[in-house]
Parts: sequence; C-alpha cells; structure tokens
Amino acid sequence: MSDAEKQDEKKDKPQVEDQTVQTQHSVKIGGKTVKYTATAGTMVLREEDDEKGEHEPKASIFYVAYMVEPKNGEKRPLTFSFNGGPGSASVWLHLGLLGPRRVDVEREGAAMPPPYELVDNEFSLLDETDLVFIDPVTTGYSRQVPGEKAKQFHGLTKDMETVAEFIRLYTSRNTRWTSPKFLIGESYGTTRAAALSGYLTERLGMYLNGIMLVSSILDFGTAYFGAGNDLPHILFLPTFTATAWYHNKLEPALQRDLRKTLNEVEEFAMGEYALALMQGDALPEREREVIVKRLARYTGLSEDYIERTNLRVEIMRFTKELQRDKRLTTGRLDSRFTATDRDAAGETWEFDPSYAVIQGPYTATFNDYVRGELGFESDLPYEILSSRVRPWSYKENENRYVNVAETLRKAMSMNPFMKVYVGNGYYDLATPYFATEYTFNHLQLEPQLRGNISMEYYEAGHMMYVHGPSLEAQKQHLAAFIQSAIAN
Repeated sequence: MSDAEKQDEKKDKPQVEDQTVQTQHSVKIGGKTVKYTATAGTMVLREEDDEKGEHEPKASIFYVAYMVEPKNGEKRPLTFSFNGGPGSASVWLHLGLLGPRRVDVEREGAAMPPPYELVDNEFSLLDETDLVFIDPVTTGYSRQVPGEKAKQFHGLTKDMETVAEFIRLYTSRNTRWTSPKFLIGESYGTTRAAALSGYLTERLGMYLNGIMLVSSILDFGTAYFGAGNDLPHILFLPTFTATAWYHNKLEPALQRDLRKTLNEVEEFAMGEYALALMQGDALPEREREVIVKRLARYTGLSEDYIERTNLRVEIMRFTKELQRDKRLTTGRLDSRFTATDRDAAGETWEFDPSYAVIQGPYTATFNDYVRGELGFESDLPYEILSSRVRPWSYKENENRYVNVAETLRKAMSMNPFMKVYVGNGYYDLATPYFATEYTFNHLQLEPQLRGNISMEYYEAGHMMYVHGPSLEAQKQHLAAFIQSAIAN
C-alpha cells in the first residue's frame, strides 16, 4: 500500500477523541466538609502498530474521577476502582460504597419502590484518597472504536492489560506516579485486581501501596461446582449455614450465636466432611449416615434431600430448596433476600432475588447523576451488567481453573510493602468467605508477609455496603487500611 493510500485509509476512519467535563462539588464526610472536583469522561486507548509505526486507537474508556485539592503540598493517595461480572460497570462501588454520592437505600438493604434518589455519602472514602472509577470495554459507556471488534477485549488477559493501560495513562497525564496508589475491586474485579498487581509491578514498574478486595474470587476452583471437584461443597457449607441461620432454619441450639455456630461448621467442613468426600463411594455406610445427619443439621435441609444429592448440595439447588416450603427462592449475591418465581418446584431460580433489589435503584440513579450532576452526555446505553461480553475468554487457562492468587503472592514478594484488605459477607453465596480464607491460607506466603493481609467480615452479602451497619463499618476498615498502608 502506498503512502497516499495509507493516508486515505486513515482519513476514512472515524476520529475518536477524549471527552471530559469537570464540575465542582462538596460533601460532608465524618462531619467535615470536603470540596472536590469531579471529572467524567472518556480516554482513548491506543496500541502501537509495529508495521505502520503508529499508535492506533483501539478503545474508548469511560471513567469518573474525584479529586480533592491537596493541603500543604501533601501527596494524596490515588485509588482506582472497578467492579466485576465480567461485564459489570463500576457503578456498584461508585454509588454504593466509595463515591461522594450514594444510592439512598433502606438501612437493612430491603427493596424500595421507585423512583429512586442519591444522597450525600457520609461514608465516602474521598476524605482518605482520590478516586477513579473505571468501566472496562463494553461496560458503562466504554466501547471499542469503530472498525475494531469488541470480542478482543473480552477475556482475562486483554481486559487486565486494557485497564492497566488506562491506569498508566491516567497516572502519567495527571502527574501521579509518586502518589500512594491503591486498587479496589469487587467480585471478578478482585480477579482483575490480583492480575493487575503482577502486571503493574513487573511490566510497568508501578508499585502499589495496597489492594482492596471486596467479595474476593482469586481461585476459581474454590467456587465452580462440577463433577470431580468437591472443594466448593466444603467451602460453601459455612455460608449455607449462615443463610439457614438468617432464615431461622436451624435447630434452636445453633440459632443462638452465628459466629459460634460457624466455628463449629468450619471445623466439620475441613475435618469429617472433607474426609468423607475424599473417600467417595468407599465411605462406610455408617459414617455416611452420620455425615447426612450433620449436613442436614447445618443446612436446614432434610436428610432425605441430602442423601439424594449424594452429600453434595450445589449452590443453585440450595437457593431453591432452603425455603421451598414457603414457595420462596433465596438470593445468591445476598442470601438474606427472597422472592417468588414461576416454578416453585424447580431446581434453579428464575432470577436472583438479591440482584433484583439493587438493579433498578443503581441503574436509575446513575443515569440521572451522570447527566444531571456530572454534566456528561451520551446517548449510548450505560451497560450496568452486560451479557455482551460473553463468552468471556480464559484461553490462557484451558484445562485448568483460573487462579490469580499466585500472581498476587509474587507481587507481594516483589513489593513487600504492599498490603491487602479483604472484605467478606457472611451471606454471600457468590464468593463465600470460607473459600476466600482457603485461598489466602494457600498462598504460601513467607511468614513476614502474612501480616500484610487483613480480613474483615460483615453480616451482609456480596455488596455488603447495601446494609447500613456494614457500610459504616466498612468505611472505617478501609480508612484504617489506607492509613496503615501509607504509614509503611
């Protein structure tokens, strides 16, 4: 192709440019007024083309950033935030936990009738750190540029590299390389964060002060039910118990103290139950009968049902069976919530009752907020939780479970000052707390690094911040974590 033809080809391509809008605001956090600048916009990411010697635009990433003017020359921390899915925008952490505005929900997180509204977030983390919320490609307003295929961004590695490139560009353009830096991810966002901890460290030389993992999933083998993988049955059991406890399905002796009950169940899960599953069909009949009775006692399910599942209750079956006598389905993201669906006799639910509670309020308030208060206008649909990213590619992990825990371990070894916060909900059936504990107990970290990890627990679910007391407690934990990580 001649130079002239190359120029003509370049002219024919639609030009994609960055778009930003800034607005000024203030919010009261902890009784103190915090003034901040909000920036909503898109950043075009480019890749170097070795053949053409040019940087070709590939994707336009939507983000919202909140910055507070530093005092006395201080270097404020900078935190990059994203959610999971895959296919989720950053709206949940943005309008639920971290940002200066949050969805107004009932204190216990119960469903509320529309219309919905935002209120000032007195528990925002903006008093401790500047915040940048990132929507990966095909979530929020982020899209591939014309002429590119979205599918290339829908996978573990490319998604991570794209978010890393955004972080690098944002940090460079805003002269923040010497600021204390943090990542916070939720759900699959914790998978992304752990992967980023290695990539940022090794590829970009960007050392982090800390990573905050909300409802963590690093080792997919701990959570994917399948023939031959007994691990999830062991690791989900305490959350089955917590759920049954919340809905008063346990015998009186187990209903008195949740934490005491969970201690008992955890010991059984890692001991007698794990040993029984390891034996498979070789398990003696008398021992099998004992395990059946114990499982029924700890799950609120009948002995007959436990027997018919071959001692292995799968999560979707549990959500249908626990309250079948009331024709109720139990939530997955937050098992405190229930709903009815078409088939009360089915094995799986029609929809997740806990997602149904939050989808409407977060969608409505963000769409109003981004135009009305932030001044950013787009006619694209804001993809809250998009199925358009599927199938999600794990091609680098074919024939094995994804496990980025090892990436995190190496990053912590290379940067021994990096700290890790892990937030767990007792009623989270998507990323159970016991599975998270198992993952971190198997990092094989050197003893001097184990103290860099802090675990916190909340009497709520996957999005624990929809529960008022948990939101307040989590703010305190995150603030203390950031202060501790900077004190290094």
